[in-house]
Amino acid sequence: MKFRSICLLLLSLGSLSTCRTALPIDSYAALPTYDGPDLGLTFVRGQARLRVWAPTAEKLQLKLYAAGTGGEPVAEYPMQKAAGGTWTYTLPAHPAGRFYVVQATIQGRQLAEVPDPYVHAVGLNGKRGALLDPATVSPAEWDDDLRPKLRQPTDVVIGEMHVRDVSMHPESGLRNKGKYLALAELGTTGPGGVKTGLDHLSELGITHLHLLPTNDFASIDESQLAANRFNWGYDPLHYTVPEGSYSSDPADPVARILELKQVVQKLHRRGLRLVLDVVYNHTADAARSSFEQLVPGYYYRHRADGSLSDAAACGNEVASERPMVRKLIVESVAYWARHYHVDGFRFDLMGVLDLRTMRSVRVALDEIDHSIFVYGEGWTAGSSPVPDAERALKANVGKLDRIAAFSDELRDGVKGHFARQTEPGFASGQPGLEESVKFGIVAATRHPQLDYTKVNYSKAPWANSPAQTINYVACHDDMVLWDKLAAANPGVPEAERVKMDLLSNVIVFTSQGVPFLPIGDEFLRTKGGSHNSFNEPDAVNQLDWGRKAQYARVFEFYRQLIALRRAHPAFRLPSQAAIQEHLEFLPNVPANTIGYRLKDHAGGDEWNTITVLFNGNRQPATLPVPGGKYSVVLAGDEINPKGIRPLEVAGASATVEVPASSALILVQP
Repeated sequence: MKFRSICLLLLSLGSLSTCRTALPIDSYAALPTYDGPDLGLTFVRGQARLRVWAPTAEKLQLKLYAAGTGGEPVAEYPMQKAAGGTWTYTLPAHPAGRFYVVQATIQGRQLAEVPDPYVHAVGLNGKRGALLDPATVSPAEWDDDLRPKLRQPTDVVIGEMHVRDVSMHPESGLRNKGKYLALAELGTTGPGGVKTGLDHLSELGITHLHLLPTNDFASIDESQLAANRFNWGYDPLHYTVPEGSYSSDPADPVARILELKQVVQKLHRRGLRLVLDVVYNHTADAARSSFEQLVPGYYYRHRADGSLSDAAACGNEVASERPMVRKLIVESVAYWARHYHVDGFRFDLMGVLDLRTMRSVRVALDEIDHSIFVYGEGWTAGSSPVPDAERALKANVGKLDRIAAFSDELRDGVKGHFARQTEPGFASGQPGLEESVKFGIVAATRHPQLDYTKVNYSKAPWANSPAQTINYVACHDDMVLWDKLAAANPGVPEAERVKMDLLSNVIVFTSQGVPFLPIGDEFLRTKGGSHNSFNEPDAVNQLDWGRKAQYARVFEFYRQLIALRRAHPAFRLPSQAAIQEHLEFLPNVPANTIGYRLKDHAGGDEWNTITVLFNGNRQPATLPVPGGKYSVVLAGDEINPKGIRPLEVAGASATVEVPASSALILVQP
């Protein structure tokens, strides 16, 4: 018993890593929990009250400051112990300062000053919370802001982008370089008069813009923006505060809130929905976090030896299965949806989080808007003490309702292995990957014609519905598609690599499920071969709008490809049953080719039969097709839904030649 008491003391001081115990006791389960909706700073008729959960604290002090950094406190108040392990204090109607922190005393030791975990407004670098009611900070007509209509999840088309990347190029035509407000600019053009920024996104035809993390993150010093540093932002400091470096004034708590809302409003007015990339699986620095300074040890998972577990490969992983951690995550997501009108969430390393938390997220969002789209990475970056069966891994997606995961089966099947950069995929002539590609074509659902034993990763379907599968061949991680094709096909002429590029995304955008495209791939974006540009300069990461002019024909193909998908429900079937009924793979096709039909007006499509043929070989291939009269609507780099040319094939052994590294789509109206 004495040894266990020492362990609990060390735990409360955040030093459990020095303690060794085999006792299977979760000391945190005995802590009181709080169910109320008013954690953090809340306002009633303009007066602020702070409630902080800190059940192991002996004392909690509230301190006010005049500025977001520096200076001495202008007022201090002892918070009062309240229900469920919380501490509260109601501030004067006119408090002495504009910023606040709390400081806990635990086991006689005074810990660091921090904002509370529920903070919604902060000053420079997130050091202090702001005495500001975010509900009072909104653009004109915010109450009239509405989400664009979405009929069903498989209608979603996602474009992924970093806030800085869209505007930093000298010829972007955007004034607010690296800022939220660049995404609210209209009428901007680049080299050759091409549309840039928001006008480009509208022209491209996506339905959802996925922004890399916009919550307050730790890697950028907001006081040194002239240094022009770059980071993707996967190092969260505060979960429910906008990042300050993207605002016009990081020291002003109003600016980051107002300007992100302005972006949402402008996107909605242009018919685009916004997805936030959220990072609830870890924090930037466990030891210095608000979590550890208020309830040491509680918010993080630990190994048997007491050290921090690290399934996120970032030094720690958040213990989402604990009630107050789950509550924080769920209420944070709901806050973004309710107060910022966010339309979707992409969960970074979703496999670190537990299933119950993700189910709770879905329930909370449904109370706001059933159409809010949720997806994530169905894997981890390392091992976790939570059993696989309890985590939101890809294999467990079938246990979740209306939550999607990325299909790395299709990704690596089409372009080649993500880490073995010189290894080609189906689209560049690598044989043996046909079943992996077909796995993506049926959106990771069960299909009687698939041989799952030959799929590269999953040996069984993991999605109950096509809406649970994100199909893609590239994202911010690893090489962009154009660079991967160059690395895997050295010496291949550019014209041939363009064919491989187009084939890769024709597969994505004609597959069932939800397609995903990193913005810039539609004009052959390059990062100079970088496979991990998370902190590399703008010269590597920025969108070079000159390439849109240079590869205008490629961009036009992508625009028409997205339009083709959005115009034809056969590519967007809503259920596994519909896929099984209407999608039929063609038999006896040559190696490294795939053929299938979408038949009987699939999804109510105006076209009776759509025959889709892919040739991943670097030479022409002859594929068998049912005899009949067809109209060619996609061939190589050309798309015309009204018909490129007629095609008639006759006889039981009818065939069609498909050129090297290309797709052919034939329809029978």
